[in-house]
Amino acid sequence: MVRAASGADAGAEPVPQRLLAVATRLFADQGFETTSVQQIVDAAGVTKGAMYHYFDSKDDLLSEIYSRLLREQTARLEVAADRDAPVQERLHAVAADVVVTTTANLDDTVIFFRSMHLLHPDKQAEVRAARRRYHERVRALVQEGQASGVFRSDKSADLVVDFFYGAVHHLGTWFRQGGELTGEQVGEHFADLLLASLRP
Repeated sequence: MVRAASGADAGAEPVPQRLLAVATRLFADQGFETTSVQQIVDAAGVTKGAMYHYFDSKDDLLSEIYSRLLREQTARLEVAADRDAPVQERLHAVAADVVVTTTANLDDTVIFFRSMHLLHPDKQAEVRAARRRYHERVRALVQEGQASGVFRSDKSADLVVDFFYGAVHHLGTWFRQGGELTGEQVGEHFADLLLASLRP
């Protein structure tokens, strides 16, 4: 369980954020399994007691690395999905945004999908439930477009969502910052392809 920072942590970078930044770097460089709590606290310049004040375990750090990104993506999804705009515009905005936020936080995504199976089953269930709620909101947009005739209805909305997010989760295997395409450009291409596949 992640605990809120206290007033004593004010100034410079708050301890929880410092721990998460260090853990992200170490997990990306040497893997979750081979990174020790001692390495994390040494690199963050804090004691184990300070870490355990905010995080119950190394598992907590791993799940929070991904959960913080998913929370941001969910908040942005809700804003885009609730706009007063045609459903195809809202779905395009959601699809492009999840690519942009994923590429901007690529280490978080890669670390998590590489190491999620190592989490305690309860932690895995929590994260899967949060991701399922996100996907269900996107699926509702697809179904809204299908019901109104804007999107083709001969394909399962569940399958459409799984297909799209499978491609998003694969970004970590090939996307590189400073490459031929920016995250924003890839997001536009992905969103265009999704909308093209849904045209009647």
